[in-house]
Amino acid sequence: MTWTMSDESRARAQRGALRSGCLLHVALGRGFARLYLALGLVLGLAACDPQVRNHGYVPSEEELQDLVVGIDTRASVEDTVGTPSAAGVLNDAGYFYVAQQVRQFGWREPEVLSREIVAISFDDDGTIQNIERFGLEDGNVIALSRRVTDSNVRGIGFLRQLMGNLGRIAPELLGGGDTTP
Repeated sequence: MTWTMSDESRARAQRGALRSGCLLHVALGRGFARLYLALGLVLGLAACDPQVRNHGYVPSEEELQDLVVGIDTRASVEDTVGTPSAAGVLNDAGYFYVAQQVRQFGWREPEVLSREIVAISFDDDGTIQNIERFGLEDGNVIALSRRVTDSNVRGIGFLRQLMGNLGRIAPELLGGGDTTP
């Protein structure tokens, strides 16, 4: 059995919808639900679009051409190409400019598309000794060691450790009187 609406009933429903502000719903009918479905699909697919992020800074080849090995100093390097992303950890051995491009697609693990490192090393006088450029292809995978520091405590509980240390505290540290003879 099919239910049909007469022209008069349809007109009455449209007038009621017009009064209540729902004319769009009446005009679209089932198309309204399809519009929501299509909008949901478009937004869902847009969420899966790969995101590419750029991190860091590496001076261009033209900027590096302005640096002269054996003449320029740390200060002139900072003035010419800017401050580095990182500096040498031991003895301020050099400046390291690092940039990388990472792509992440939805829920997948991020993938490094490119990585570039410019290393500027200095001699003891603080003048440039060498300028090197490294790429992702020059890198090596380093296996990290999961070493755990051994504790001195074997089979001794927390309370026993605490009580064992009470006798080792010097009385003068507790604010007691002068204990000198």
